[in-house]
Amino acid sequence: MAIIGFISLGCAKNQVDCERMMYRVKDAGYDVSGGVEGCDVVVINTCGFIDSAKSEAIENILTMGALKAEGRIGKILVTGCLSQRYQDQIMEEMPEVDGVLGTGSYTEIVPAIEKLLAEETVSEFGDIDAPEQETGRIVTTPEHYAFIKIAEGCDNHCAYCVIPSLRGKFRSRNMEDVLYEARMLADSGVKELIVVAQDTSRYGTDLPGHKRLLPQLLEEMCKIEKLHWIRVHYVYPDEIDDEFIRVMAEQPKIVKYLDIPIQHCNSKILKLMNRRGDGAYLRELFAKLRSRIPGLVVRTSLITGLPGEGEEEFEELCQFLKEQKLERVGAFPFSPEEGTPAAEMEHVDSDTAMARAEQVEILQSRIMDEYNASWIGKEVEVLVDGYDEEYEQYFGRTYADSPDIDGRVWISCPEPLTEGEFVTVYIDDTVDGDLTGFLVEE
Repeated sequence: MAIIGFISLGCAKNQVDCERMMYRVKDAGYDVSGGVEGCDVVVINTCGFIDSAKSEAIENILTMGALKAEGRIGKILVTGCLSQRYQDQIMEEMPEVDGVLGTGSYTEIVPAIEKLLAEETVSEFGDIDAPEQETGRIVTTPEHYAFIKIAEGCDNHCAYCVIPSLRGKFRSRNMEDVLYEARMLADSGVKELIVVAQDTSRYGTDLPGHKRLLPQLLEEMCKIEKLHWIRVHYVYPDEIDDEFIRVMAEQPKIVKYLDIPIQHCNSKILKLMNRRGDGAYLRELFAKLRSRIPGLVVRTSLITGLPGEGEEEFEELCQFLKEQKLERVGAFPFSPEEGTPAAEMEHVDSDTAMARAEQVEILQSRIMDEYNASWIGKEVEVLVDGYDEEYEQYFGRTYADSPDIDGRVWISCPEPLTEGEFVTVYIDDTVDGDLTGFLVEE
């Protein structure tokens, strides 16, 4: 039987799509490989959101093309957002690619592989607005945590973003299906469930009744006994209501951590970018969240150099960060994406946008250092993620850290720890943005 390899690029939502494709392929009887060497088909599931993501995807395609030329792999199938965005160009400009599947054709992964193995060309682009088809997954994260995607697509239509044209309209999964998957993941050993979608806060608004169902979904997830932590990503600020805040505050399994992408704080820029709310709303929201949810950690993403951002607007953004002291911030330079309204608007050059992003990172690093120092002298619950051979030390995360994007806790301990267990650690120092501490004997 043919061996199929997978490379997943981009966000956690893309990773879940790739895990579903892997399941379909394995279920059809093929061998699914953790690497690419010797594979009959290599599937590259791409991101095509911004320039850096496109560059990463193209780099991977060219690398696989070189392996193919050496006879070390067979066919190359490109899936995901880059395929959807550049439907004709990919195979025209990169002859090493044997097939492309759009984001509406993930379910066709097995027929596509069969065609490639039969020396046929594949170019399929299904309906990006079609309802999600339920299937299993081969989870590729460590056994103790997993992402769960509760919806697909986006209806926000921010002026700088191509996602709606690549992923289609917002479609919530049925709650019963989400909860069934959550139970299966918990039974398989998952202790931390990370809830994702393009916009998790809109969950349920497209279903009968048109209600925000995220609070109800989270409360139901909290009833799953084997889950210890539930983490929520990508909650849009204008969709956060009192019911959601109540559930966040009251449910102990929901970690007090929210990923709220705001992109900017200047009211004029937010309006230009078709974002709902303004700077005053954001300040009021963060004040309400912090007063109602003690210990809340906020992660956000910002874009520097957006159309309308001059020195005055950028200074306002910096003052906002100094004032709000958000614990987790990612800053990215504006990437004018073809086909978006923002690409046609006047904006600063890419060097200025990049320099501003770097300024934000410097500013935020000071805020982070101050926040990390506040942990010193505390005993905290830590989820053990693994052992670093180079440093000869175990590491893990507090509730304030989402995997792969936030910091670590380095744990000194006299005895072996088990990946996926929760331990109590006394924090005694910080180093390079991480916390350090020693195991507290129970």
